[in-house]
Parts: sequence; C-alpha cells; structure tokens
Amino acid sequence: MRVAVVTFDGFNELDSLVAAHIVNRVALPGWKAEIAAAGATVTSMNGVVVEAQQPLEYASRADAVIVGSGTSTRDVVEDDALMARLRLDPERQLIASQCSGALVLIRLGLLRDAPVCTDRKTQPWVEAAGLEVLDRPFFAKGRVATAGGCLASHYLATWLIWSAAGRQAAVDALSYVLPHGEEDEYCRRALAHVEPFVVARAAIEGASR
Repeated sequence: MRVAVVTFDGFNELDSLVAAHIVNRVALPGWKAEIAAAGATVTSMNGVVVEAQQPLEYASRADAVIVGSGTSTRDVVEDDALMARLRLDPERQLIASQCSGALVLIRLGLLRDAPVCTDRKTQPWVEAAGLEVLDRPFFAKGRVATAGGCLASHYLATWLIWSAAGRQAAVDALSYVLPHGEEDEYCRRALAHVEPFVVARAAIEGASR
C-alpha cells in the first residue's frame, strides 16, 4: 500500500506527520506512507522544514492519498498549475482529507455529493462552496473520507489501515501511539467512528489490479 501524504507549505505538523507515522506502523510488505510535496522541501506553519520524499505527482500513482491542512490551503486551491499536478481517482484510490485539506478535495470535484468533516476555521469556506459540514470528527462516502480537527488524524489512519489491511492491523498500529493506560478507551472510540465507513478489502484489491 503506497500512501501519499500531500503536504503544502504552511502545513500543520499534526495533520501530515501523525497520519504518516501511524500508517507506517503497519508491518506489511509494500506499506509505506511518504510526504508528497510541490518542491524539494516543505515548511510548516511553525517553521519546521521537511524534505519531501516524493513529488506532488506521486499522489496520482499512490494507492491511497491523505491531504493534510495548513495555513495556505486557500491559496493552494487557487493555484491552477499546482492543482493540475494532482490527478486523484476515487475508483482506484482511498482518498482522505484533514481539516482544510477538504478544500483541495472540493476543488478536485471529489466531494460534490457528500457532507464534509473539517475544522471550525475552515467550515465557513466549505459551506460557501455549498456543502454541509457535519458536527463530528470523521465521515466517509465510499473511498473518500474527511476528518476535522488536528487530533482526528488517527481516525483517518484507522480508516485507511482497516480498509486496506484489516481491523487487527489498525488496532496494532494504534497501540503504538495511544496514551498509556488509555489504549482501550481511545481504540474503542476510533474503531467506532470509522467502522460504518470501512471499505471492503476485496473492493480495494480488485481496484488495484
């Protein structure tokens, strides 16, 4: 499972790096989440500079895509040249957005007929695009998921892992990052949020052939 974590300048570290870390906890051959960016490096909203592991175009070839959020997302979606580099396919890929990353999916036409989860700050912009914003941290329709709030990153990771590798793989990956002594509570909540939206593994395997 090749996962592209699409990351733009001004990115929120929690959105991109936490999701990538959890996905990379899956100990299966071929599983790898990598930061995909428009340039050689990408700088976070707090000045953290990260070296891109893949070019932005890698998102079009990956099996799954997570679009992170950041302070520049509204500028990103107005950049026609930048958006033209993203060719995502919900018939073949698992696609997810975090917070303002939903604006990217809206620009790409991937959220036309589904409600959206996003953060409070981004909510007015999503609603201005004519979409309903849910008062919950996670929602998915088919292969496209959205999450709202920085700490909802583990919901996206759980959904992706459970869909592509099974429930136990998701539980195992979460066990590495959950607060000590509260693993059961956090795990139950994460699984409950994503279970209604898990994509059948057979459908994913069939699409990848």
